[in-house]
Amino acid sequence: MAGHSKWANIQHRKGRQDEKRQKIWTRVMREIMVAARMGGGDMGANPRLRLAVDKAKAANMPIDNIKRGIDKATGNLEGVNYIEIRYEGYGLGGAAIMVDCMTDNKQRTVAEVRHAFSRFGGNMGAEGAVAFQFKHCGQLIFAPGTDEDKLMEAALEAGAEDVIVDDDGAIEVLTSPAEFEAVKNALEAANFKAEVAEVTMRADNTVQVTGEDAVKMQKLLDALEDMDDTQEVYHNAELSE
Repeated sequence: MAGHSKWANIQHRKGRQDEKRQKIWTRVMREIMVAARMGGGDMGANPRLRLAVDKAKAANMPIDNIKRGIDKATGNLEGVNYIEIRYEGYGLGGAAIMVDCMTDNKQRTVAEVRHAFSRFGGNMGAEGAVAFQFKHCGQLIFAPGTDEDKLMEAALEAGAEDVIVDDDGAIEVLTSPAEFEAVKNALEAANFKAEVAEVTMRADNTVQVTGEDAVKMQKLLDALEDMDDTQEVYHNAELSE
């Protein structure tokens, strides 16, 4: 199955995330605490917590920090009680945006999100305004040049739902959220290392945003990403330089 050209956008996103590395620990810790509070502190019985801890380790977070976050969430230590909330809206060129936040102050967070949308030319929408344009799934993305036939065989054998070859040669392997970890482990055992591996909200279709609109759209995405309460920003824009 063919897909759109995503590689440049993926590399661009990774570069910007690297620039903001100092915020990653904060975001990962919130995810650990919410996952532990909702599903318990046993990683063997809590896949969401296991994924969050894997993210923390990949970001070189000390084990003591991870354990302390789990203890706070499960009541063994006093901690902040975060709630999860999603905001939806439109950016430049009609591109869809979803912002996942974790916050201890809902009023503060919604005001910041609304301000970012209005300041940079977007429109904040109601719940459900754009969510239907995204699919909750596991996504593994492999660099152009990866052996397509061998990867497809290994992925489907491991239980992947779909394998998509993008226009620029990058290959996406899609899974259900529940099967993500098993497929990822199977592909790594077969010597396929993904450039991006995450449970995400994947856009069904993309929107080309060019010229001045692309510049403004990037400013809007940066403003949303830079908010202290933001965990993830999902969008369907393909930005042209």
